[in-house]
Amino acid sequence: MSAAPPLRRLLLVWLLLVPFAGPAAARERFFLTGDGVRLHYTVQGPRESRPGRVVHTIVFVPGLAMPGWIWTWQMAAFRAHDRVIAFDPRGQGDSEIATGGYTASRRGRDLADLLARLGPAPVLVVAWSLGVLDVLAYVHQFGDRRLAGLVLVDNSVGEYPPPTWRPATGPPLPYRVEMADFVRGMFHTRQPALWLDRLVAASLRLPAADERALRSYDEPRSFWRVAVEDVRPPLLYVVRPWLAEQAANLAARRPRTEVALFPAAGHALFVDDPVRFDALLRGFIRRRVWK
Repeated sequence: MSAAPPLRRLLLVWLLLVPFAGPAAARERFFLTGDGVRLHYTVQGPRESRPGRVVHTIVFVPGLAMPGWIWTWQMAAFRAHDRVIAFDPRGQGDSEIATGGYTASRRGRDLADLLARLGPAPVLVVAWSLGVLDVLAYVHQFGDRRLAGLVLVDNSVGEYPPPTWRPATGPPLPYRVEMADFVRGMFHTRQPALWLDRLVAASLRLPAADERALRSYDEPRSFWRVAVEDVRPPLLYVVRPWLAEQAANLAARRPRTEVALFPAAGHALFVDDPVRFDALLRGFIRRRVWK
């Protein structure tokens, strides 16, 4: 496992611990979902369009148990010209730990409730890990009218072949230990200890029973495949080699699909290699989304 450059580690700690100033400063927002749960998101970037410049919106959706601020690098990279949203799904980040609703259908409706808050213009949604399934559950229920484009990062989308999983061995670990191992195992490059500790603490806000519910979405694989193939706006599918065949099959079956492989990154590939990921996202936006 390679070490992250010292300068990058220092910048990451600074980005997370020093408040942003000026027009790009983070603005905290809350809203109530249709079932009465208080969810949180952070906004950065221009507040409104000006003559000669249209402000577009990018929504970043994190994975299982992760806070929206895991997208810190991307928020910093795109906030100068775009309105960027880091979403905390229910039970995650600063959102309410709800007593229920940890299902694909409800999380899809949570995203619909969020998008309704952001105004009528179509948005680009960038979703990672479990967030991929949450966004596809949204599409399955509400269609793609609100989407200017979709970026899906490192999760199966129901294409063939099915991913293979190695069964767990040994006795079950305490939840705190399991989550710490899960978080630290998402990275190929060495991350700052302070940052990792904060990320582990954030993941542990989600109760164990709710975390198990989120891991247990029981929709058939065809549910996700139909949703992703029916999306009409441009799609970028960014994966590691374990999903390379799915990516190739998706690109063959669905027009307007771009695929990118990250062979030397961990599951949180946008943290491991933010420079490449941000350049990839910027190019996709320029070519396909807001030309």
